[in-house]
Amino acid sequence: MNDLVSSVLQLVVETSTNLPDDVRAATATWRERESADTLAGLAVGIICRNVDRALTERVPICQDTGMPTFWVRCPVSCDQSAVVAAIREAVATATRMGVLRPNSVDSVTGRNAGLNLGPGTPVIHFEQHDGADIEMSLLLKGGGCENQSAQYSLPCELAGMDRADRDLEGVYRCIMDAVQRAQGHGCSSGFIGVCIGSDRAEGYAEAKRQLLRPVDDANSDPMLDSLERRVLANADRLEIGAMGFGGAVTLLGCKVAALNRVPASYFVTIAYNCWAYRRLSVSLDARTGEIKSWRFLAKAPTDLAKSAGSLRPDRVRRLTTPISEEEALSLRVGDIVVVDGLVYTARDAMHKHMILHDAPADLRGGLIYHCGPVVIRDEAGQWQVKAAGPTTSIREEPYQADVLRKVGARAVCGKGGMGAATLAALGEVGAVYLNAIGGAAAYYADKIVAVESVSMLDEFGVPEAMWGLRVEGFTAIVTMDSHGASLHASVEAASRLRLIGLINEAQT
Repeated sequence: MNDLVSSVLQLVVETSTNLPDDVRAATATWRERESADTLAGLAVGIICRNVDRALTERVPICQDTGMPTFWVRCPVSCDQSAVVAAIREAVATATRMGVLRPNSVDSVTGRNAGLNLGPGTPVIHFEQHDGADIEMSLLLKGGGCENQSAQYSLPCELAGMDRADRDLEGVYRCIMDAVQRAQGHGCSSGFIGVCIGSDRAEGYAEAKRQLLRPVDDANSDPMLDSLERRVLANADRLEIGAMGFGGAVTLLGCKVAALNRVPASYFVTIAYNCWAYRRLSVSLDARTGEIKSWRFLAKAPTDLAKSAGSLRPDRVRRLTTPISEEEALSLRVGDIVVVDGLVYTARDAMHKHMILHDAPADLRGGLIYHCGPVVIRDEAGQWQVKAAGPTTSIREEPYQADVLRKVGARAVCGKGGMGAATLAALGEVGAVYLNAIGGAAAYYADKIVAVESVSMLDEFGVPEAMWGLRVEGFTAIVTMDSHGASLHASVEAASRLRLIGLINEAQT
C-alpha cells in the first residue's frame, strides 16, 4: 500500500482545514437565522469568514485539533499494523506542517510529546467488513467541546426538572440538561451525538460514533427520530445562541443511538461537538492505499463569508495595549472592542506557574489571552502562527482572580466566560473579560502580525507556553465588566428558567 501514508495525510489536512459540506450547509442556515446586528450574528459572521480563510490558506479551522480519532473498516485480509503505521506517520507529518496542534501530553509527567504520538494517541478503532475497500473516517474534536460531554445514570434528579426516569422522556430531559449546561464553553451552536444504554465506556464511544452520521439524515428508528427532532426544536427555545451570547440558534444537529444494557444500569451519554464539526471519510483501495472516493467533502464549497455582514464602526471601541484603568472601567458588557498591540497567551500550566512564580513577561495593563496556538518555524527560523482562537476560560477559574491581583493585567480574553471569583476580581482591580469567537482560529491568526517572544516553550510545549503576539484588529466582545455585570451568568440563568418552563409545559 504505497499510497496509504499520502492518502491518510490528505484526509488529515482536509479534515483540519475544510469544513464538511453538510456542516457548511448547516452553518449557512445558521447565518441566515441570526440577525447580523446582534452579538450572535457578529459571532456567526466571524465564524463564516474563518471557515473560508481556513480553506483558502490551508490552515486549521480551529487551533484545537483535539485527539485525532480514526474509525477504520477493513477487509478481512487487510494488514492492520500497516494501517496503524501509516496513520501514525501521517499524523506526525501533519503536526510538523502545522495542520494539527501538538496535543499529546504525558498524563504523568505533563510533557508534550510534540508530534501527537504516544500511548493512546492517535485513537484508532478497527472493524472488519465484507467490502473490498478500506473505509476510514477521522474526527477532530477539540478539548473545549469534549469537556462538555456528559453521562447520566437514570433515574436521577435534575435541577428544577424533578426526576429523569428510565424512559425516553427521562432521556430527553438529560439531553436538554446537557445542552443547557454547555452554554458557550463548547463553542455553541453545537452538534451532539447521544447513546442510550450500554455500559459507561461503550456509551461514550457510541455517542461519539453518532457524529459520523450526516447532519441532514433521519434516524431509521421512528421513536429516536422523533426524539432527535424534539431536541433540535426545543434546544433553540433555550435562546443560548452563538458563543452563549443569546440568540435564535443553540443546536445544529442531534443524533441518537440506543444500545442494549444490563438491568442494573441505564446510562444516557452525550458527546458534545462545537460548530467546528470536523469529520471526513474516505474509501481507500486496499491494495494500493489510493483514495477512491470522499464522503462529506464538497467539490465546490459554498462561500460562507459572502453575506456575513461587517462591523458597524459606531459600535466598536478601539483599544491599544497596555490598557489604562480608566479605559477598562469605561467598558461595559455588550461593547465590541478591537485590540491593537501586544497580547500574551496563557493557559492552564502558565496560570499555575504565575501563581507560584513571577510572570515570564510584564503584564501590567496587558491582555492575557487564553489561547494555545498552532505555531511552526518557517524556513528562515521565524515563528509563524497558523491558528490562534481562544480556549475555554472556565478552566482558569481556580487561578484567574489571584493572577489578576498579582500581575496587574487589565483584560482577560478567552471563550465561554468565567465564574464569580473572577468577576469579583475584575471589579477589585479594574479589568474586563473579553469573549473572542471560539473556533475562529484562522480569523484570529490573520490578526497576528508578529511573534515577539515565547517563554517556557521547552517546559510546557507549544500550546501551554506564553507567546507574546503583536496583534492588529483583534475583535472581541466585553461579556464581563468591572461593574459586576456578566452576560454569561445572565444567559445561563435565563436559559435554565426556559428549560424548566419547557419541561413543565410538556407535563401539562
